[in-house]
Amino acid sequence: MAPYRIGFKRSKRLSIVVGLGLMTMAAGIWAALSPRGGEAAFRPSSASLAEEASAALDRPSVEERDEVYDLVIRGGRVINPETKLDRTGLSVAVKDGTIALVTDQPLRGKKVIDAAGLVVAPGFIDNLSYDPNPLGVWNKIADGVTTNIAMHGGTSTPAKWYPYYERNRPPVHYGASFFYTQARNRFQLSRYATASAEQSAELAAQAEKALNDGALGISFSLEYVPGITSKEIMPLMKLARKYNVPVYFHGRYSDMEEPGTNFDTIRELVGYARASGAAVHIDHINSTGGTFSMKQSLGMVSEARSGGLDITSCVYPYDYWGTYLNSARFDNGWQDRFRISYRDLQIAGTNERLTAGTFRKYRKEGKLAVAYAIPEDDVVEALRAPYVMIGSDAILEPGFNNHPRASGTFARTIGLYVRDRKVISLTDAIAKLSLLPAKRLERQAPALKKKGRIARGMDADFVIFDYGEIRDMSTVEKPNLPSAGIRYVIVGGRIALDPQGLHKEVRAGKPIKSEFLRVPADYAVADWDGASTPLLDYRNAMYFDLEALRAHGYGYEWDEVSKTFALRPDASAGGGEIRVPKPAAGELMLERGCLLRWDGGQTEVLSVGDRTYVPLSLLQALGWKLNRDVGGEFAWTIRSA
Repeated sequence: MAPYRIGFKRSKRLSIVVGLGLMTMAAGIWAALSPRGGEAAFRPSSASLAEEASAALDRPSVEERDEVYDLVIRGGRVINPETKLDRTGLSVAVKDGTIALVTDQPLRGKKVIDAAGLVVAPGFIDNLSYDPNPLGVWNKIADGVTTNIAMHGGTSTPAKWYPYYERNRPPVHYGASFFYTQARNRFQLSRYATASAEQSAELAAQAEKALNDGALGISFSLEYVPGITSKEIMPLMKLARKYNVPVYFHGRYSDMEEPGTNFDTIRELVGYARASGAAVHIDHINSTGGTFSMKQSLGMVSEARSGGLDITSCVYPYDYWGTYLNSARFDNGWQDRFRISYRDLQIAGTNERLTAGTFRKYRKEGKLAVAYAIPEDDVVEALRAPYVMIGSDAILEPGFNNHPRASGTFARTIGLYVRDRKVISLTDAIAKLSLLPAKRLERQAPALKKKGRIARGMDADFVIFDYGEIRDMSTVEKPNLPSAGIRYVIVGGRIALDPQGLHKEVRAGKPIKSEFLRVPADYAVADWDGASTPLLDYRNAMYFDLEALRAHGYGYEWDEVSKTFALRPDASAGGGEIRVPKPAAGELMLERGCLLRWDGGQTEVLSVGDRTYVPLSLLQALGWKLNRDVGGEFAWTIRSA
């Protein structure tokens, strides 16, 4: 493939000629990529959080103040974890399922919620849940959850899974991972057996199809299927890196008894991240990977993150776990591993504690039991880690055969660990309940870029609660009891819960899917001082190859740890010829979280194969002025400001 060549003239004049198939370039050329679709990409690096929070308030025009909105939430304490906005007496306006305004000025609505004395937060996102069954979803709503994502489990066939739930119309938004265990079961392998090379290749191909069908990532349950080895895992890790999706792991070991300890679990998962470059998420570190060793386990994760690896985790706010008695977790030696006895096991949905005899009986039946086996300090340590979010690891099933976390995880986090025990702040808790789960998955699931925040243009998903009253009510004996203190839950601008109760006719949930954009066969071409370079249209913003900046007196340096390019004027640049290759048609265009920084600003960049593309609007931030040539054939000029 012949590369484009860019000559090194010192002029700052640029004529851009748009190629075939991109006739809508003018409408979106200056929309810059950012974590939130409508937010400016070029934010001064010195902006303080306080300035951000203040800027988050809208100043409505006369027309906006006079409009009658679909819904107005009036007078509440509004918390937006992204900007650190935490202010009372604000009004939030909703129009067509979207937040129209967040302001301290009075607004009118067809429906008005008086939120005085209440907290208005983004709808909670449970990213470590299971399938949104028609019973459990209503307990999620009652716990403030507006988005239920099955990343602990999921589906091997999202092409069937998503349409099924679209027909069932859940009240919550929903999505799923590619569940490797379920896919592997097609070969009828024992949980202690390892797949062959041929079987692994088939599973990798199935996983790639699943990602293209909308799966949000890949999930493994190594403790429950100990036969899965690195020979099966690494092809999926490389696939996850290629598609820029995270891999969720229930780790291999959950204790500190040799052979196989929590440290081995963390080392294994960090090793996969390092070897592949893929993002890793550690499921419920309080019960797997951190029990009895939380400070050390978190220290290992923090060290890996400081070295540039993308690793996150989650916790559920309980000091007891639960699983099926016939699982590998209860193989011989479980009493020593988990430092418990039969009396520390309780059958979910009952008050029955176990004996040796009833353990054998219920193990044959595959009953679900709760195990009182997590030190309280481990939960506290995990909650304080900045990269640890909240995930329930449960959804209530028919028969109420579940851990109380299926109904109370989110209210318990705030009521017990924020208000009563003051382990973390309310703003940090709201981030762990909403923003962090959204950010974990949003790079390839753009729907999540509009969730977990309260700001203009975001989705109108809210939970409104009484901070003094919010608490979990579910227990091991009665895991179906809904949480208290949550006054309203709003999904897509529609009220699913209010003081009168659940409104089961409200089915506003929408699918959350990965979406992959690829380089088209025809793309725009820039005439840059008489030479050509490609332009790519990514979500209504135009991008060009970073290397092209060398033709205009700039150089850059890459920092692997911070994933940042540092752009700087370079007097030595421009003395030769830069060869910028054509992007290959069909190549994935991906947001890998990498940044370009310069003196006074920063922006996210785009990865296309092994190339880096930057927003065309960067040139304005660097001091050039763009004008469209009247009468030109989609031509633009760039001059010194």
